[in-house]
Amino acid sequence: MRSIWNGAISFGLVSIPIKLVNATESHAVSFRQIHTEDGGRIRYRKVCELEDREVTQAEIGKAYEDADGSMVPITDEDLSHLPIPTARTIEIVAFVPEERIDPLQMGAAYYLAASGAPAAKPYTLLREALKRSNRVAIAKFALRGRERLGMLRVVGDAIAMHGLLWPDEVRAPEGVAPDAGVTVRDQELDLADALMDTLGEIDLADLHDEYREALEEVIAAKSAGETPPEAREEAAPGKVLDLMAALESSVRAARESRGGEEDAPAEEAEVRPLRESGTPSRQTPKETGGKKSTSAAAKKTAAKKTAGRTTAGKTVGKKAGEKAAAKEPAKKTAGRGTATKSTTKSTTAKGAATTNTATRSAAAKSTAKSTAKKAPSRKRSA
Repeated sequence: MRSIWNGAISFGLVSIPIKLVNATESHAVSFRQIHTEDGGRIRYRKVCELEDREVTQAEIGKAYEDADGSMVPITDEDLSHLPIPTARTIEIVAFVPEERIDPLQMGAAYYLAASGAPAAKPYTLLREALKRSNRVAIAKFALRGRERLGMLRVVGDAIAMHGLLWPDEVRAPEGVAPDAGVTVRDQELDLADALMDTLGEIDLADLHDEYREALEEVIAAKSAGETPPEAREEAAPGKVLDLMAALESSVRAARESRGGEEDAPAEEAEVRPLRESGTPSRQTPKETGGKKSTSAAAKKTAAKKTAGRTTAGKTVGKKAGEKAAAKEPAKKTAGRGTATKSTTKSTTAKGAATTNTATRSAAAKSTAKSTAKKAPSRKRSA
């Protein structure tokens, strides 16, 4: 790379000879002006207004145009005697955190190359000092007839310098923001966040100048006498007045452009049948060694023993037996320790039957006792 400026970096009392090299290059397609009627080249020629003739580069100098239009000649000798130390020196004036530099100030970028073997040691020292401090150097330098501000930072194993605008050259953003008060809803911010997440990050190396590529195709086609390719017509975007609708459409379009990502499928819901009316609300008991069949048999037996009896004593005995037999399987099925409660209720039913049958026949009394006793005996057999 060809150097555009030679000088030195002034780092306190340390001087580092360097060469200034452009860090960027333009790949833009350039055009020449021609006469459209005959294709003749249009050229700009430097002509002296007083003599009305073209002059050579050696005859051209510099001058400052005053307010009244008069010219004040400035020679190279005048410029060489300017009282500034940055004529051939990049003078470092401070070291600051990089985030303090406003990107609006940043301009052209250059690489600073060490000039000769003696510059290798101090150049490496400055580079490593910048790395370890996580700061950038602010410097002044003169280039193309004016003093400029620069920022030195480490790029790989080299030191780069960005030209900076002076602070008073950056305009304040007055009158740029909307005057009217605007309120942004949380839903709109959520959609904006979703759009940013969908677009995500990208490797800047994957980006390229599509306009330049299309322009080169047109030039190649015309050079070969072919018809230039026609640009595809893109549908004009609809006029969306609703910001929410515009954000939602943007999120969908971004997802499609990123590979047609679809929303994650919803989890399948578990379907459970509802209980029919009249069905007991208790859970279905677990089958544990035939307890269910024993309880059912006990209930049916108690019902048969008490069926067909018409006397009051028999009715009382029947109710007592059914009550004891009905409660016994329920308590067993629930799996809880309720044997004591069932026995107590059976004994109560027995006492009631005995009292009521004191004035009745001995046969009714015997039946009530028999029914009350069979309930706990079946419980033991279960």
